[in-house]
Amino acid sequence: MSSPEMPASRVDTTGESLGDLVSELTGDLSKLMRQELELAKAELREEASKAGKATGMLAAAGFAGYLTTVLLSFALVFALGAVMPLGWAALIVAVLWGIAGAVLYTSGRAKLRTVNPKPERTVATLKEDAEWAKHPTK
Repeated sequence: MSSPEMPASRVDTTGESLGDLVSELTGDLSKLMRQELELAKAELREEASKAGKATGMLAAAGFAGYLTTVLLSFALVFALGAVMPLGWAALIVAVLWGIAGAVLYTSGRAKLRTVNPKPERTVATLKEDAEWAKHPTK
């Protein structure tokens, strides 16, 4: 009775045991995971750098807008100063800015009152999930 021959592709020529192969596979997977994490960290650092630069540009644009508003206000004061004393012209511009601030404040406060800090849909969904987990066959 002769034993069937194993195909050459299935013969273990390295002499490694199954434990050694599993250990090597585990090590390779661990190394792959570490490399993937390092890549993710590098990508996040790059994106954070881009976001930081963009934020700086937006802040500079906001500052430029602020300066424009201040200088236009001075221009309005001096334009009104051509037809009235500068003190009254400055007072008129200040009152205009006070009115604009009051309108923005009341509008913002009204919108803030409509904000609901409790995520109602999420809470309802979580309650449904908990109920399903208690009785999954219903």
